[in-house]
Amino acid sequence: MRMSRGSLFPMGGRRMSPPCHTSALLLIFMALAVARAEQSEERTCDVVGDESSESQMERALLKKLEPLSHMRFNVTVEKGKTENYIYHFRVCREVDSTSHDFGGLVQKDRQTGKTTVIGRINETQVFNGSDWIMLIYKGGDSYGTHCSGEKRRAVIMISCKRGVTASSFSIISEEREKEQECFYLFEMDSSVACPAENSHLSVGSILLITFVSLIAVYIIGGFLYQRLIVGAKGMEQIPHFAFWQDLGNLVADGCDFVCRSKPRNAPAAYRGVGDDQLGEESEERDDHLLPM
Repeated sequence: MRMSRGSLFPMGGRRMSPPCHTSALLLIFMALAVARAEQSEERTCDVVGDESSESQMERALLKKLEPLSHMRFNVTVEKGKTENYIYHFRVCREVDSTSHDFGGLVQKDRQTGKTTVIGRINETQVFNGSDWIMLIYKGGDSYGTHCSGEKRRAVIMISCKRGVTASSFSIISEEREKEQECFYLFEMDSSVACPAENSHLSVGSILLITFVSLIAVYIIGGFLYQRLIVGAKGMEQIPHFAFWQDLGNLVADGCDFVCRSKPRNAPAAYRGVGDDQLGEESEERDDHLLPM
């Protein structure tokens, strides 16, 4: 087989040019990056049923729970020497994203290390009341001899507690003595379950605030106009100073008229000295003071 000089490729073979080789590597790296991004992207809650059947209320509630999605909750339960479990819970996220089992609430036996999925986020139900949100994960691992072997289900009651993002995650009970509809009941407190606070301002307060704001704008704006545009000084800088001055005089006269305790034509409490009391003065009373 003949070889071309300076090349390891047989004669007639095509070498990949450097630009093409670089482009191929870039495409491979981009494909790997996209694959890793898809793997690292966490799965979220999927409401039971078709996507088209999800109501606006369910979407709104799931969005309302988003602030809790980055948090992890754990609670330990010990019942004698036979039961020693720890429960791991996440809101609309997988407890262990590497396992790809959709487990949103998982039970781990601390003695044997066995892990049991109580509920999965791909079978979620959510609804609410005035100050609570109920989150249900269905489709957990099947019971053995309990509950007719049906799949486990986790019910998480999130109650309103203002000022707290999330706290007090605990297990209330496990209902497994029935033939069907068995469940694990958990509860926790969070401010996301609280209703929006209504404004405590009355209509009168709102009107008063509006009135005071308009007065402030009138005074400040008028003062700046009089000073900067008109060039007024002193008291003349007050907007419509003459009008307010006349209004003050009219108010004073009105108060004097309304609040006067005596009739307007009542004689004064004192008598002044009138000209009629002085009498006529002699024109010659000062004559002796004149020089002779």
